[in-house]
Amino acid sequence: MQHPLFWPTAALALLLLIDLIMIPGFFRLEIKDGHLYGSVIDIINRAAPLMLVALGMTLVIATRGIDISVGAVVAISGAVAAGLIGGDMVMINGAPEYVSKMPMVFALLIAMGAALLCGVWNGLLVSTLGLQPIIATLILMVAGRGLAQLLTDGQIITVYYKPFFFLGSGYLFGLPFSLFIVLAVGGLLLLLMRKTALGLFIQAVGINPVASRLAGIKT
Repeated sequence: MQHPLFWPTAALALLLLIDLIMIPGFFRLEIKDGHLYGSVIDIINRAAPLMLVALGMTLVIATRGIDISVGAVVAISGAVAAGLIGGDMVMINGAPEYVSKMPMVFALLIAMGAALLCGVWNGLLVSTLGLQPIIATLILMVAGRGLAQLLTDGQIITVYYKPFFFLGSGYLFGLPFSLFIVLAVGGLLLLLMRKTALGLFIQAVGINPVASRLAGIKT
């Protein structure tokens, strides 16, 4: 019971127990179109973006901070990715096919670069100007969604490019591909926190920056 994951796991188990009792067939799984189908699978697929955001937020909370601009950052990076990939239809071998405006890898890297710039902006406001994290990120929360709307001209961008569509709605080994992305990012985060100096610094800032400074860690 002293393990830090005990109570979160117990709360999740209680929630699943309530689902089992209150919702008939909640855990029922079927195989359709070559992959698993059911309420649990659907929840995992739709919750994957939230899980990715939560992984990043974990690092912020670990430094005694809070970031309320994560939704705006997702909107900005998503608008950049969708705008760069697009989905122009061309005729290939006599059949219509959607192609990307630019290689998808470059589009995703640019989108992540845009998100990184947002993080740098928040970080400078907090660490350099000394603003409270909730105030610093409030600025981007308000302005970021407006910026995303400017990038898309206020329109919904629909992407028909199949490889991009696969990232969010595809399946691998019968499970949503987005789940594997979450597991990969979670693994990298665990490696960062347990095996690198940056992970040590993050924990030192969050646990006790004064004691860490006296121990020789420049928080």
